[in-house]
Amino acid sequence: MPFMYILKCNDGNYYTGSTYNLEKRLLEHANGQGANYTIKRLPVELVYFEKYDRIDDAFNREKQIQKWSHTKKENLINGNIDVLKEESKKVFNKK
Repeated sequence: MPFMYILKCNDGNYYTGSTYNLEKRLLEHANGQGANYTIKRLPVELVYFEKYDRIDDAFNREKQIQKWSHTKKENLINGNIDVLKEESKKVFNKK
């Protein structure tokens, strides 16, 4: 089953990834065989994940969340859906 996941690194930053096998991928990260980003920031902790039916959906969600601010990721992790909705509203300047 495909997953999108977020890890909290030892420096407080977040790493977002996607995989077919979450348990295996977490072991790879923990053993220093994960992404270059996490290798330099061990240990890492799984703080959030979502399940998907298709890997391309998990990958697309990963790419979406990678663009988010640290604060917005924390709101997702903490389940602050109302705050996320507010942060997602676009503000257009009127002339």
